[in-house]
Amino acid sequence: MARNTPRNPSDGVFRIDKYVVPAASLAAFVTQMREIEAMFERLPGWRQKHLLTQFGGTGEFNVVTMVEWKTAGAMAVAQEIVQRHFAGQGVAPGQVLERLGVRSDRGFYIAA
Repeated sequence: MARNTPRNPSDGVFRIDKYVVPAASLAAFVTQMREIEAMFERLPGWRQKHLLTQFGGTGEFNVVTMVEWKTAGAMAVAQEIVQRHFAGQGVAPGQVLERLGVRSDRGFYIAA
C-alpha cells in the first residue's frame, strides 16, 4: 500500500505529470509549462523542477514535468497560486489542455 505522507518533513513531496502532446501543440504547451514553473521558483518551499520531452523510446507520454516541494503545504499553496493565475486570465487549466489536444496523467509522489 502506498504511503500518503512523507517519512519525515525533509523528504519532500513531488508532483509528477505526464502528457501526450500532439506535435502541432508541443511548442505552445512547453511555453505554458515554462510560465507556470517560473512562478514556482519564487514560492517558499520550492526545491527543484524539470520539464522533459521524450527523444526516444516507446513510451506513450512525450512530455513529463516534475516539481519537488519541501512540504505538502507548500505544494498546496503553489497549486492555489496557479489556479488564481489562470482564473485571472479567465481560463481553466483543463480548457488549455483540451484546446491543445493534450492528455495527462497527474500524480503526487513521495520517496519510497
